[in-house]
Amino acid sequence: MTATIESPRSGRIAPQYRRSGGSKGNFEMIAWLFMRLSGVVLVVLIFGHLFVNLMVGEGIHAIDFGFVAGKWADPFWQFWDLAMLWLAMLHGSNGVRTIINDYAEKTSTRRWLKTVLYAAAVVIILLGTLVIFTFNPCPVVNGVALPGGFCPA
Repeated sequence: MTATIESPRSGRIAPQYRRSGGSKGNFEMIAWLFMRLSGVVLVVLIFGHLFVNLMVGEGIHAIDFGFVAGKWADPFWQFWDLAMLWLAMLHGSNGVRTIINDYAEKTSTRRWLKTVLYAAAVVIILLGTLVIFTFNPCPVVNGVALPGGFCPA
């Protein structure tokens, strides 16, 4: 008696994985590339931010409301902080999206978690952008300037 063992490549076993040429693959590749590029840009933005705030001038002792008001009076620093905000939120949201895709087993759970994530990211980006561009260091309420001591008379 001779026993024969058939090879799994004999054509009887159908492959379970079929590669599709859908757009999801392109999106994931672009998201992966975005994470790498935004990470490099964020390192530059964050270390520049820390250097200016902690090392230049009087260092940490000079950081107060007036320091931020003076910094945001310059459009360069408004753009710098805006870029840091947008990139950090998009970078972080993309990372959390990847974690949700990896660990949420049910499609409905994954959908709800990503909906909450996207809504939170949009709210934070919109509010942060609004604060950066509408910041007024010398507010006037009912014709009376609020106390602060750093605004010109």
